[in-house]
Amino acid sequence: MPFLQCMKKKKSPVPLGRNIFQKHTPPIQQNYQALLESCLKNKCLFRDDNFPAHISSIGTGALLKKLPRNLQWKRPHALHRSPVFYAANRKQLDLCQGLVENCWFLAALEALTFHQDILAAVVPQNQSFERKYAGIFHFRFWHFGEWVDVVVDDRLPVNEAGELLFVSSVYKNVFWGALLEKAYAKLYGSYEDLQIGQVSEALVDFTGGVNTRIKLAEAPPDLWDILTRATYSRSLMGCQTHFGVCFPSVSLPYIQTTKVLKNGLVAGHAYTVTGIRKVTCQYGPENLVRLRNPWGKIEWKGDWSDSSYKWELLSPKEKILLRKNKEDGEFWMSLRDFKIHFVDLMICKLTPDLMSQEDGKKWMYSLKSGRWVKGSTAGGSLGFSNGNFWMNPQYWLNVLPAEDSKKSLKSCNVVISLMQKHSSKHRNRAPHLFIGFLLYKLVKNTFLLSLFPKQYQESKRKLPPAFFTRHQPVNKHQVFLDEREVTHDFHLEPCVYVIVPSTLEPQQESEFILRVFSRKHVLREMGGNTSFTLSKEIVDKYEGKIWEDFFTKHFEQNPEINAVQLQKILNNISWRNFQSFRLNFSLDSCQGILALLDLNATGTLSIQEFRVLWKRLLFYLEVFQKGDTSRSGKLDLVELHAAVQETGISLSNEVCNLMAIRYGDPDLQISFESFVCFMLRVEIMGEAFRNLTQDGKGIYLRESEWMMMTLYS
Repeated sequence: MPFLQCMKKKKSPVPLGRNIFQKHTPPIQQNYQALLESCLKNKCLFRDDNFPAHISSIGTGALLKKLPRNLQWKRPHALHRSPVFYAANRKQLDLCQGLVENCWFLAALEALTFHQDILAAVVPQNQSFERKYAGIFHFRFWHFGEWVDVVVDDRLPVNEAGELLFVSSVYKNVFWGALLEKAYAKLYGSYEDLQIGQVSEALVDFTGGVNTRIKLAEAPPDLWDILTRATYSRSLMGCQTHFGVCFPSVSLPYIQTTKVLKNGLVAGHAYTVTGIRKVTCQYGPENLVRLRNPWGKIEWKGDWSDSSYKWELLSPKEKILLRKNKEDGEFWMSLRDFKIHFVDLMICKLTPDLMSQEDGKKWMYSLKSGRWVKGSTAGGSLGFSNGNFWMNPQYWLNVLPAEDSKKSLKSCNVVISLMQKHSSKHRNRAPHLFIGFLLYKLVKNTFLLSLFPKQYQESKRKLPPAFFTRHQPVNKHQVFLDEREVTHDFHLEPCVYVIVPSTLEPQQESEFILRVFSRKHVLREMGGNTSFTLSKEIVDKYEGKIWEDFFTKHFEQNPEINAVQLQKILNNISWRNFQSFRLNFSLDSCQGILALLDLNATGTLSIQEFRVLWKRLLFYLEVFQKGDTSRSGKLDLVELHAAVQETGISLSNEVCNLMAIRYGDPDLQISFESFVCFMLRVEIMGEAFRNLTQDGKGIYLRESEWMMMTLYS
């Protein structure tokens, strides 16, 4: 019998021992559109009685001690004369943590802002404080297997000076973050219920995706490659520091000063991973990771921090575009230091191909709901069950080779996730049980399957106790965790398996959901209690795996490409949604693109720099297609203004007209190729200004820096 480990962070929960099974309390469903129309018709502002502007919505415990004496609830119109719900032209990282110690939530939320399409699914953008305003807003979260719509009014807790007590924006008139936090607090019971959590939980709640957790002390040799694939695909990343000896000399309002370490990091704190970069130093290349503290201040003080001497080892242009010498919570550090000072890296992907070596882009997703019931299906783990392990729910999994993947004939990438549901309306009132699952190989091939008893072949009956005493699980060293979700990646040969989810100790009750991701499979519950299986196909819109293979193959032959090679690549790619127009990037355009992205002034692009370009190209293509309403393959001045606004950048009419003269044809029509050059220049020069300015109004440059930024871009 395998030894079953238990990762204990706190005392094991006491068995519930209830006579009646206590089901998970689903969130209250409210019809946003109907409520909005009713308020508009009656000319009144919405008041949410289900989550009132009352102390009960904040909590009942320690958080109350931090509240100011004269706590008030005010709507944004009472806090600012021109409130804005969401400002697309603002920087992504503009949120700051408040009184609630929910850095895990904020770190995940900031990761979400790097993917506007995913953000729009959580934060519907057609909401404002002007058009159809009625004091009501709504947000969408993935909640235990389904997307739920959460409605809130816009009354927010503030102190006597009118300052928000919880999440706020750097821009005092922007309120989407504060309202989203309120909706999330309503979903989980109260603001206080957001005090304790993990980045991975919020990442899943925002996406419905699958998590990969990497213990950085045991990081795989290809960690940089994993970070690279995650950065340039549709992935969200967060991380957490060690607990350690603290440095109490820093003072911040609302924040416990005992958490700040001498190196500037915060002990036991969540951060957002905002980017990576391989830089070229005088002594050779260095891999850097960019992170942000959800507090919006307090940064790393070691190598590659804002004031580090290391920046002098880079070219002037690379230094200008990467280094941001201001206290905004965002900073760079080396990959080596990242692995030393951080414990876990959490990566949430909409499809699980990040860790997969299979080709193809289609994945299958199946979801089953189940429960552990005392005296019936709460058998406990093998080490604690006294022969009752077989009583746990059992799931028949047939892993099949994918039709579009040659590599999956021998080994298939399968991700299995087990998530427990809390029975209380309040997220933190009931402790998590220690949960895990064992995976057993039932038969190796079709021939052996035909010899297996028919009742087990068809998954009609559960496997008997004898099976589990005679067979070893595939995951022999399963660790039971007192966390909401336990996820494991497997590389399995195509055949039939059985998944047995359980609590660590027997007779512990809870509902759960089981999710399976693979290229192709069949999932069914074994035994008479068969329930509905939700299965669907998911496609990675980014198609990252296909392009990644293409890029790798090309750059293996040419580690660095010049303008002529860049032109050849761009003009020979089969562009999605652009088949009707043959793209023709000129050599001059490619030289301009190379000059903008070649930060170390080598005259070539590395695969890293090309990935940056490719991600922008796909985004520009989507914007260009949307703006080209006449389907002419070009943008006129009106369409150009709309397209630039769609990217989230604010340009004056004069600048737009000037750029049309510079990049357009004689009729001031902008082709896609010219639009790419135009947008790259606008974005990079804007980034340079933001990094160099101290007051947001102007910058100071030495003559050499000015020449570098103007002539070589």
